[in-house]
This record gives sequence, structure tokens and C-alpha cells, in this order.
Amino acid sequence: MITAAQDYPLLNLFWTTFLIFGWVLWIWLLIRVYADIFGRRDIGGGAKTGWVLLTLFVPLVGCLIYLITQGRSMTDRAEREAEQQRAAFEDYVKSVAAEASPGDQTAKARALLADGVITEQEFARMTATAQH
Repeated sequence: MITAAQDYPLLNLFWTTFLIFGWVLWIWLLIRVYADIFGRRDIGGGAKTGWVLLTLFVPLVGCLIYLITQGRSMTDRAEREAEQQRAAFEDYVKSVAAEASPGDQTAKARALLADGVITEQEFARMTATAQH
């Protein structure tokens, strides 16, 4: 009897690729579920332990139950976290890239001149640059 593996070796490659893809999806699903479980602040340690035990001992059913019951709030939490990260990034960029006004630059240059850190020529160059 001739098997399909002998006649069609390309099917073995497709099947192996499919299995690897399935395992990667499964691991990614577990990572997302566990990240959501441990990132939640609205449930206590007992509930987190229950979800982890359920997903460990009955993995497929446990993950499906979690996704069905908590999927919408999972999305809301992820969107809220992404918005907080975006706002924090924008605040950081604004704080770092805040351009000083010409008056502020002149005041800083005057303070450096008074402290003797810069010379008159450097002060003149800094104030001229600040005016542009």
C-alpha cells in the first residue's frame, strides 16, 4: 500500500507548516490571556488563580471561556492602555522638544554672562541667534 507521504512529500511540508502555525497561534493566545489576567486590577488574586488553573488544566476550553466572557473588556483594557501610552509619549515628546522663547534664551544667556561662564562675544552670538 502506498502512503500519501511517499507520493506527495509537499503535503508533509504543508502539514508541518500548518502545525507550527497552530502552535504559534496557541502560544500567542495564552500569552494574551495571561497578560490580560495578570494586568487586571478589577479582580483579586483568587479569581486570577482560578483563571490560571482553568487555562492550565483545561487549556482550550479555559481560554475559550475566558475569551467569550472577558473578550470585550479585554479589548477595552487594551485600548485604554494604548491611549495612556500614547498620551505619555506625547507628553514626553512635548517636554523634550519644547522650544524656548527668544526671551527665555536671552535670559539664560544673560545669566551665563553674569556667572562668567561665557564671554561678551558668545553672549552677543547667543542673543543674535535667539532673535532669529
